Amino acid sequence: MNADFWVFGYGSLMWRPGFEFEERSGAVMHGVHRRLCIYSHVHRGTPDKPGMVLGLDRGGSCRGIGYRVAGSRRDDTIAYLRDREQVTMIYKERWRDMLVDRDGAPHKVNALVYLVDQDHVQYAGKRSAEDLLPFVLQGHGKGGPCIDYIASTLEHIEELGFKDSHLSEVLTLARNQQV
Repeated sequence: MNADFWVFGYGSLMWRPGFEFEERSGAVMHGVHRRLCIYSHVHRGTPDKPGMVLGLDRGGSCRGIGYRVAGSRRDDTIAYLRDREQVTMIYKERWRDMLVDRDGAPHKVNALVYLVDQDHVQYAGKRSAEDLLPFVLQGHGKGGPCIDYIASTLEHIEELGFKDSHLSEVLTLARNQQV
């Protein structure tokens, strides 16, 4: 199958996709929302001191980045994403419709996306900013500190022209604790 395909990024894939792509566009995926809902044991924490990372959880909608990848890079890109995203199998690999911005108008495409597995032991569910704070402060894994991950995500969300009040609240609480 040599047709181009799309990948949806809603967290670190927004600023560090790690694969070659032909096109990058603002995107929206309906039926899921971005949430700090995963205990990170690798990228932003360890099993002994888990951090928190984002997952796409059920309900709502999520703005992020859509990447169009050349069909000739399909196998390599999917292998890379599986290696990166499926370290502990917390995500379910799925193909879902998303809207990408094409000449100022939404255009529906089918995209590869990684959704949180609510039955996985690392699924943290919906938590308040205060409940997330200890994990954000202690979280440090092979990708660096959890607080940097949240700050980078917020920076890239704001570059897309919108806000995430929950992530902003978590980051503000964490920075205030670091002082």
